[in-house]
Amino acid sequence: MKTLVTNLACAFIGGLVAVWASGGMEHSRPTAEAAPLQTQLPPLPTLPPLGTPAPRNEQFASPPLQQVVEELTQEEAINISVYENVNQSVVNITTKAVQSGGIFMMELNSEGSGSGSILDKEGHILTNYHVVENAQQVNVTLYNGASYEASFVGADPINDIAIIKIKAPQDELIPVIIGDSSKLRVGMKIFALGNPFGFERTLTTGIISSLNRSLAIYGSRTIKSIIQIDAAVNPGNSGGPLLDTHSRLIGMNTAIATRSGQSSGVGFAIPASLIKRVVPQLIAHGKVIRPESGISAVFQTEKGLVVARVLPNSPAEKAGLRGPVVTRTRRGVFTVEKEDRTKADKILEVNGNKVKTADDFLSEVEAKSPGDTIILTIERDGRRQQLQLTLTSSEPAIEGTPVR
Repeated sequence: MKTLVTNLACAFIGGLVAVWASGGMEHSRPTAEAAPLQTQLPPLPTLPPLGTPAPRNEQFASPPLQQVVEELTQEEAINISVYENVNQSVVNITTKAVQSGGIFMMELNSEGSGSGSILDKEGHILTNYHVVENAQQVNVTLYNGASYEASFVGADPINDIAIIKIKAPQDELIPVIIGDSSKLRVGMKIFALGNPFGFERTLTTGIISSLNRSLAIYGSRTIKSIIQIDAAVNPGNSGGPLLDTHSRLIGMNTAIATRSGQSSGVGFAIPASLIKRVVPQLIAHGKVIRPESGISAVFQTEKGLVVARVLPNSPAEKAGLRGPVVTRTRRGVFTVEKEDRTKADKILEVNGNKVKTADDFLSEVEAKSPGDTIILTIERDGRRQQLQLTLTSSEPAIEGTPVR
């Protein structure tokens, strides 16, 4: 009996659960009729006309140019400005030369390369003498890729300066602006532009490391007032411009100090002051007309320059300079000459600047022009005195022989 009651109770409770569950499900049904399933793909979007710009992806799109300019640092803005102002004034120079060599003395073709700066609308180009030295053919490539064969105008080998010329349309010739190298200071920022290893119009930056260096380039002669820089310059940079932050040429890159043949952070440039003095003469005469003193040879001593030879009817002779006293003694059929250097004048200073070598003397003289007067401080018979010497033109080579 107990079992029967239990079974009836379970059946009753189960029925209640079923009724509750059935009511709950009915409550969850939607009151509207369900929408049918999509049986077709949506139509393809209409493509824009050919040439329509693609829509911007704001996440990855480049910022507008104005925004880029505003985001530049002051240093970056100067770098860009210098390059854009001057890069079209820089040319790539390639040369071809024929040299004799080899066991059978065959003529061999050799090629070289360098850089240059456009000086004017007439097509004059400034470069190093060593870039075009001994070249049978010189080609110049402009910023727009146009190439022209260049003719030789003139050179100053002592100062490693040369001028070549091309016949190109004037609108393709964009001259560089030449600045003032006398105002340079160590630490100033500089830019070197050129074609290192043939990579055209390459910009490197640095500072002026030192000023007034002396650099021997041609024979025993040295260039004074050389600019030392730490900007990277390599083979191919020779003849290219050294620039200041105002895009002005303040020098011409000419050499590097290296053991490997590549830049070691020590470069040298010819100052603009020397370039401005030499270039007009090269364009006008093809050479530099240097002032002449009339002293054709000196003996170098620790105390000054002993005058070894004075040219007849020269400025030195007219100024009263004395060379060695020469005595001639006849011995049989021979005549023996004896030179007494103790009677010769000893040059101590030129215009108040001490001179110890023939190169010192020539540098002082060449800083002047024909017709200028220089003051020589000399020692004669143990006493100091001063002489005035008026320079003429067409200077002969001067020889310097050290006295031991």
